[in-house]
Amino acid sequence: MKTITWLKDRASFPVNEALRIVELSRATWFRWAENGGRKLTPQIHPPKSHYLLEAEKQAIVEFKRAHPEEGYRRLSFMMIDEKIAAVSPASVHRVLQEAGLSSRWTQPAGDAHRKGFIQPTRPHEQWHTDIAYINVAGTHYFFISVLDGFSRSIVHHEVRQGMETRDVEIVVERALEKLPAGSPRPRMISDNGPQYISWDFKAYLRDREVIHSRARANHPQSNGKLERFHGSLKRECVRREPLTGLEAARRTIAAYVEHYNTKRLHSALNYLTPWDYLQGAAHIQSRLMERRTLLDEARERRRQARRNVTIH
Repeated sequence: MKTITWLKDRASFPVNEALRIVELSRATWFRWAENGGRKLTPQIHPPKSHYLLEAEKQAIVEFKRAHPEEGYRRLSFMMIDEKIAAVSPASVHRVLQEAGLSSRWTQPAGDAHRKGFIQPTRPHEQWHTDIAYINVAGTHYFFISVLDGFSRSIVHHEVRQGMETRDVEIVVERALEKLPAGSPRPRMISDNGPQYISWDFKAYLRDREVIHSRARANHPQSNGKLERFHGSLKRECVRREPLTGLEAARRTIAAYVEHYNTKRLHSALNYLTPWDYLQGAAHIQSRLMERRTLLDEARERRRQARRNVTIH
């Protein structure tokens, strides 16, 4: 550095020629020139007080390996609820990415006019009903259900051998029997299947004082909440366990629906369960506040742990 600088300043010797003679690249020369030729010292970044502890990182990795099918957001809230680690979804994603266990789920893009009906603001304001095929040992049966649009909970379901209008009426009637006392009749949303557009079904709903709304043609988003549940049911239950017969299928699906309603954290419900949303706004706020408190306490524990390390 001194020799080339001396040649340039005192002898007007071209820098490029000097670099060619000493076999030094221009990029290296300019990088050295920025700090006067001194050797760079490695930058040390001490961990901040709110950084995750190694034990928390290990707990996140182990929990992901125990639940490989779950995304990082659901994992985050599952760990908070089970008192394993109070960590934000962003931190969980970062830890999983570093461990090579990251998974991303991208929301499908959609136009504002394709969001379907106006969203309900309380339980049992809107119900959705639909039919899904269930393959049991090579035989098709029919999963008929009623889903509450606010809480995403399955109000009633049955695996039936037929899919006629009468089968749908039985399922809807048993769902109506589960309405809390004094609740107004919900609005029923369905697709345009032959069971739902029949005169018999219209007469049945009229007798029960239930308003019926059908989805627009070629617009499955209107009944998308139930369609999404059907996908989860088949992916997480029906296609995961061998169903040997109708009764075995009914038991397995009933167990999954119970788990879905009361245990499984739902991404559209602030990662709470459908049961939590059935309890009303006060319960929802209480659960969310409990999570925020746990996260704040965890951050404070990390700060205290960092201070103790610094002191010792």
